[in-house]
Amino acid sequence: MRTTLSLLWLLAVGTGFAMFLNYQNTGGSSGATSAQLPAGSRLVQTSGRDTLVMFAHPRCPCTRTSIDELNRLMARVSDHVNAQVWFYQPANAATAWSKTSSWFSAAAISGVTVHEDPDGAQARLFGAETSGTMLLYDSHGNLLFKGGITGSRGHAGDNPGEDAIASLCLGQATGTNQTPVFGCSLFGKCDSVAAAGGAK
Repeated sequence: MRTTLSLLWLLAVGTGFAMFLNYQNTGGSSGATSAQLPAGSRLVQTSGRDTLVMFAHPRCPCTRTSIDELNRLMARVSDHVNAQVWFYQPANAATAWSKTSSWFSAAAISGVTVHEDPDGAQARLFGAETSGTMLLYDSHGNLLFKGGITGSRGHAGDNPGEDAIASLCLGQATGTNQTPVFGCSLFGKCDSVAAAGGAK
């Protein structure tokens, strides 16, 4: 009896761990993104520079790591890009709703500007559906990269997306122009309540 219970317990633990790993390593959904900057875009562009944008849910816990990685990335390419983060802001929500710790962390990165994205209009225009989606356009408005800059959910450190963007910004060859995005749905509710406490 004791052996059977032990085996059942090990099976349950193993199944739970497998489900957790699958969740950690499964990218979010992605819509169609135009090969060129779409009409109606409110992205801020600088003549002669690439345009780098992140679409983010201010209350997604996974996105905190994406913003940390953006900070690392900007230390490598800040002289070559105009970078911005657009935070989802639900219709009819108070302005303070999006002013979480993620907002202030992004705003503190040198060379990055932050913006509200009312009802996710800009994200929808660009086909971004998962928080942490990064898009890189060249100075002519051509799409160079689409994807995320973390290796899995909430995982900090070197990753293909970050390296690809850095290479492209620096005019170097890269074999990667798209990577999975690990984060919450841009337009849904996030599991973490703690993120809301960042707006102080």
